[in-house]
Amino acid sequence: MGNGRRCSRRISYFFLTFFLLVLNNGIHGRKPVKSKCPTWCTCTKDNALCENAKSIPRPFLPDVITLSLVRSEFTEIPEGSFLHVPSLQIMSLANNNLQSIPKDVFKGLDSLRIVDLRGNSFHCDCKLKWLVEWLDRTNATVEQIYCESPPEYKGRKINSLSAKDFDCITTEFAAYKSLPFQSLSVDTFTYMNDEYVVIAQPFTGKCIFLEWDHVEMSFRNFDNITGTSTVVCKPIVIEKQLYVIVAQLFGGSHIYKRDIFANKFIKIQDIEILKIRKPNDIETFRIEDNWYFVVADSSKAGFTTIYKWNGNGFYSHQSVHAWYRDTDVDYLEVANKPHLILSSSSQRPIIYQWNKKTNEFFKHIEIPDTEDVYAVKHFTIKDDVYLCLTRFIGDSRVIKWEGGSTFQDVQRMPSRGSMVFQPIEINNHKYAILGSDYSFTQVFHWDSEKGKFVKFQELNIQAPRSFTHVSIDKRDFLFASSFKGTTQIYEHVIIDLSA
Repeated sequence: MGNGRRCSRRISYFFLTFFLLVLNNGIHGRKPVKSKCPTWCTCTKDNALCENAKSIPRPFLPDVITLSLVRSEFTEIPEGSFLHVPSLQIMSLANNNLQSIPKDVFKGLDSLRIVDLRGNSFHCDCKLKWLVEWLDRTNATVEQIYCESPPEYKGRKINSLSAKDFDCITTEFAAYKSLPFQSLSVDTFTYMNDEYVVIAQPFTGKCIFLEWDHVEMSFRNFDNITGTSTVVCKPIVIEKQLYVIVAQLFGGSHIYKRDIFANKFIKIQDIEILKIRKPNDIETFRIEDNWYFVVADSSKAGFTTIYKWNGNGFYSHQSVHAWYRDTDVDYLEVANKPHLILSSSSQRPIIYQWNKKTNEFFKHIEIPDTEDVYAVKHFTIKDDVYLCLTRFIGDSRVIKWEGGSTFQDVQRMPSRGSMVFQPIEINNHKYAILGSDYSFTQVFHWDSEKGKFVKFQELNIQAPRSFTHVSIDKRDFLFASSFKGTTQIYEHVIIDLSA
């Protein structure tokens, strides 16, 4: 009997001990839940009030519906800071000296009802455009907030701004490709429904033709014309037939025709060497149904001469300038009247006007106060005609031709070895590019409000001589010739500063 009781006590003791161990493990064996409330915040189940926070706390209580981050030490909010609190309904970021807020900072917060952004120093530029758009479409209640800068917006209610108040689209000439040769003239033309570029290489004596590869989406070699000391390769398409005027310093100048059956260029004509001794520039134009080209000759004994197409070739039509060492020619129409502007080494630029009765140009006017002008190129804004005057040393200028003999000085750009000051228009953007033999090429953009060009961009081109714009496959390119370096291709890109 005694032994049985002792055995029963032992069994009872064993089960009691086992029960206590299990109970102890049940109580002390669980890991305590760590609080996700930062030390500088006061948190309840669904509220978090933070003050003097050093950063946006992460991770946070996922079910919080009220979050207050006021008078904190941070001045920027990282993107995606509140993706971990999707249930948030009330948010305060007041009095934090914030100048901007990242785009889509409220993304995923579909339950947001109240937002307080007061007491911040918002800089109202393109980086804040998204907030203006968000305020216009959100259902959340947002107290009035104000711009602190820039000066033109200081004190304005952000809630009252619209997306139209921000001009966030800009452009840029981005380096696209370098061509490993030097060049003088560069031109573009349309032939058989495609775009081509022709580049004059003076040291190899070639006209290099490039075409666009619509599959590889790049420029490739199309053909070339080999000559001697080639300075200008000027294309002209007459009744779907391509001709190229090749101006050379030695060996005479020639005209080539594109033979589509032989798939090559064939020389069809020589240009009279007694008149064209040292060609410097060529311009093509059409008056009524007649095609012409004019060669500016820069030799002391040369004649700047106009040639007319007669159905079989080009013949000498008029010599407009003898022995003045002409350096540039520009064709333009003013009030439907054809004009030529000739620039010379020995006198001021001369404007010639077309006479319908004689079918020739006559001397119309001399541009005053334009000594030492190497070239003149025109551009128009609405019905107004402006001229870009290139000077090698001194100031290149933009002037407005107000009709007759009246010219208005618009602005001056310091020139350091400039041989080209060329206006270019790309998708309603008007530029003027001032080249330099000694420094960076300056690109200016026309400001319609100021009525003049403003400095826009610098390009690193060695001794540029000409530029041309090529538009193809909804892309825009700028070709820049280089007399001392590599020919450059830039792509004209659109940039959204609010993105």
